[in-house]
Amino acid sequence: MLKLSRLASLLVAATIISAPAFAQNKAAFATVNGQAIPQYVYDAFVAEQKAQGAPDSPELKNAVKEELVRREILVQEAKKKGLDKKPEMQGQMELAKQAVLIRAFLGDYVKAHPISDAQLKSEYEAISAKQGSTEYKARHVLVEKEDDAKAIITKLGKGEKFSDLAKQSKDPGSKDKGGELGWSAPSAYVKPFGEALVQLKKGDYTKTPVKTDFGYHVIQLDDSRPLTPPPFEQVKPQLQQRAAQQQVEELVKDLRTKAKVN
Repeated sequence: MLKLSRLASLLVAATIISAPAFAQNKAAFATVNGQAIPQYVYDAFVAEQKAQGAPDSPELKNAVKEELVRREILVQEAKKKGLDKKPEMQGQMELAKQAVLIRAFLGDYVKAHPISDAQLKSEYEAISAKQGSTEYKARHVLVEKEDDAKAIITKLGKGEKFSDLAKQSKDPGSKDKGGELGWSAPSAYVKPFGEALVQLKKGDYTKTPVKTDFGYHVIQLDDSRPLTPPPFEQVKPQLQQRAAQQQVEELVKDLRTKAKVN
């Protein structure tokens, strides 16, 4: 099952890039073997292509017409074989219909509940405060047992290189890079790791194992530097999408609470 946050992300992403609304024109745009292709289908396809960056041009309109004609031909052939009557096909078509309706509903909801710049700036300031004013370049060795971590600390005390000891780490993303984790704010790590990191001086390592849900860490601080957050305008689109996702999550949770499910 998709987690709600993942579902909200997918739905909001679809809402943000969804085509603009237009009046439904029931007139036939073209006819293929006596079967009409409605004008509103053509309009929807053109709007979708334009929303994805295609320029409005005669070439686009011709390409859309040809694509819809080909699709209609293939749909007719599929129906001749009775594929539209198969339960699995009906299920897939129903899911596709649901996705379109959900996108339309959420698009309308987000439009009716705009997120103000004041809200976004408040979130920006909260994130900036949480990150702090310093970022750290760290490396670590992650092992399963506390005794293994203590053994690594003992070897470091005897002069063995951190990068060599990191090869026994169970973190696949850093073990082959000497345990390097790159530059990050302490808030980017799980709490015990971040708290231990900020206590270190440059070049120092933890003298006792740091326990997290992942196992036991030995952490070394390579360097630190002032952290300058990106300007608000630069991250505003990401903040807006995140806020919209949270908005959708709250809406879905509220509707789910009120729904009667037997």
